[in-house]
Amino acid sequence: MLILFAVLFGGILTGRLLRRRPLRALGSVITFIIWLLLFMLGTEVGGNEEVMRSLATLGVQALVLCTGALAGSIACAWLLWRSIGGRRTDTTDSAAPAPPAFAALRGSLVIVAFFAAGAIFGVAGWIPATAASSPVSTYMLYGLMFSVGVSLGHDATLVERIRSLDRRMALLPLCTVVGTLAGAALASPLLHTVPPADAMAVGAGFGYYSLSSIFISELRSVELGTVALLCNVLRELFTLLAAPWVAGRFGPLAAISSGGATTFDTTLPILTRVAGPQYAVVAIFHGCVTDFSVPFLVTFFCSI
Repeated sequence: MLILFAVLFGGILTGRLLRRRPLRALGSVITFIIWLLLFMLGTEVGGNEEVMRSLATLGVQALVLCTGALAGSIACAWLLWRSIGGRRTDTTDSAAPAPPAFAALRGSLVIVAFFAAGAIFGVAGWIPATAASSPVSTYMLYGLMFSVGVSLGHDATLVERIRSLDRRMALLPLCTVVGTLAGAALASPLLHTVPPADAMAVGAGFGYYSLSSIFISELRSVELGTVALLCNVLRELFTLLAAPWVAGRFGPLAAISSGGATTFDTTLPILTRVAGPQYAVVAIFHGCVTDFSVPFLVTFFCSI
């Protein structure tokens, strides 16, 4: 966590130093790194034989719990957004034309394609599942965070726009936690084999699929740990794919809330683009708080 902070702030300082120079290729670099990370995530899922064997039954459970968790967190974040006025505070040109629908869909399809390709490579054994947790994957994440930091530091109007944000947005992590747990608990009756405590333990991963699935596998069962892995992978993929729609329909806070703990790293570039660079601070704070809450909340609900 501290290393990610250091890399991010190093990127911000670099961006500040390069403010007078155009960085036209930076967006393409960020997009390419995201594609690579999604490919690695796909290899981890595809290379996990236990996950693939149980995909039909456990996948349905994961989908139901993920839908409930996302609906709850988005609803709570939308209520917070409405309570503070529901107004955008960025300075972007509202008259700028929106991107064509096909262009937005194409970006989402590319994301899915890279994840699917990674899953195929993982199933075929062409790339070991452990590659996703290798130093190469870690360095790619560092490169992504550094690039995001450069883009933030390069924005000359960022500080002014951050100051215009409402301080009540600091309540967003609480909205995410409450909404996610409530949504997962309400979805559990649809799954007769998953009691509310287990459903909330799965939801409490907040997209942090690696840590939460390990805890749940050890404290509950391997099957529930697999559900947690799939549920939190789905949450991350949903944010990467649907963040533009969520932000436009329910406000930028809802898009951030949908990302859970991933808003500090993998989904941060997407959220910065769709919500505005000033919301990067909100996303980082939100991701850090929810990230730290994962081990405590998961173990608590697993002990009930």
